[in-house]
Amino acid sequence: MKTKTQSILTVMNVLSWVAFIGLMIKCGAILFTFALSLFNEIVAKDLYEGWNLYELKKSSLVDYSLVIALTAGLLAIKAYVAHLVIKTLSKINLSNPFQWEVANLMENISIMILTLWLLSLGSYAYQEYLELPNLEWNGGETLFLAGVIFIFAQIFKKGIEIQSENDLTV
Repeated sequence: MKTKTQSILTVMNVLSWVAFIGLMIKCGAILFTFALSLFNEIVAKDLYEGWNLYELKKSSLVDYSLVIALTAGLLAIKAYVAHLVIKTLSKINLSNPFQWEVANLMENISIMILTLWLLSLGSYAYQEYLELPNLEWNGGETLFLAGVIFIFAQIFKKGIEIQSENDLTV
């Protein structure tokens, strides 16, 4: 019989897979429609979910390409974070939860979320410079999230140290 914690971890693993697949599809759709818009300018009028970047494409292909690259990059980083969460959840062993690999994965997650925050700040500034409508580049909460996950990673590392000290004394 599964414990409540095992059930929660299983549900979180499924949700992480859903997020990962959804983010990869969204990133792929944006890149695919971008490639189509290079050959057919009309596609830029409804690039993805109503984004109308037709005027930007007509005025500057470089700016248009950079906006798409930043958007796809942010989605790719989010997908990578979801992938790291999946790896972390698969490595957690409830009988011996404090492991270096889990702590390192948690630390990597916090670093990637911090990277996501920095890239989203730059993307938002670029969006404002180009006077574009909001393209979902808000990253305010990600700094907080990165900090919380980093703190949990440090707590995990301390748990590993205490666990190894207890193993030595027994």
